[in-house]
Amino acid sequence: MIYQKYVKRILDITLSCASIIVLSPVMGVTAILVKQKLGSPVIFKQKRPGKDEKIFTMYKFRTMTDERDEKGELLPDSIRLTKFGKMLRSTSLDELPELFNIFKGDMSIVGPRPQLIKDLVFMTPEQRKRQTVLPGLTGWAQINGRNDVTWEDKFKYDLEYLKNISFLKDYKIIVKTITKVFVREGINAKGMDTAEDLGDYLLKQKMISLNQYNMLTKKAERL
Repeated sequence: MIYQKYVKRILDITLSCASIIVLSPVMGVTAILVKQKLGSPVIFKQKRPGKDEKIFTMYKFRTMTDERDEKGELLPDSIRLTKFGKMLRSTSLDELPELFNIFKGDMSIVGPRPQLIKDLVFMTPEQRKRQTVLPGLTGWAQINGRNDVTWEDKFKYDLEYLKNISFLKDYKIIVKTITKVFVREGINAKGMDTAEDLGDYLLKQKMISLNQYNMLTKKAERL
């Protein structure tokens, strides 16, 4: 309890600050390459639900182009995600700007990964308990499959983490995360370039109706 309430935040500030300083050359080079290969803006900003479902702006390096069809609509992610973008994701270099989110207090080094706002409305009350702590750069679900894990298992791991937040567990998660990044394991769900939204998954699995899907999607748009 003392670790979770006081020590964890101190470690987040210390580690994120040190990482920003040490990795600043890497982030600088990455920013230049993103600018050259994908254009502006270099930083991708997106609203995500954080602790107690408070919405914050998460920062990442851009990995996709803004290619659109003749109607002006964005092309599918699989088309806009370039080879360079895939490399950024596989090495987790695109996640480095989240260190600033951690330093600000929006996120923690370790915690449940911040999902999309539209994912939040499709979660059950039990699953939404994951929002009682700061979202993390990495988490228990990430070392047990990263993105190649089912939604059910992802939530199971997130809730398991909440039951036992400790320095030793966080240390173990950080070390295993570094290993997974180096071996580039579990980057994508099988057969997919980007992660499937929770609502789309539930609809495909016939766990919700099309009417429920549309209703909850509209609810997410109002958040």
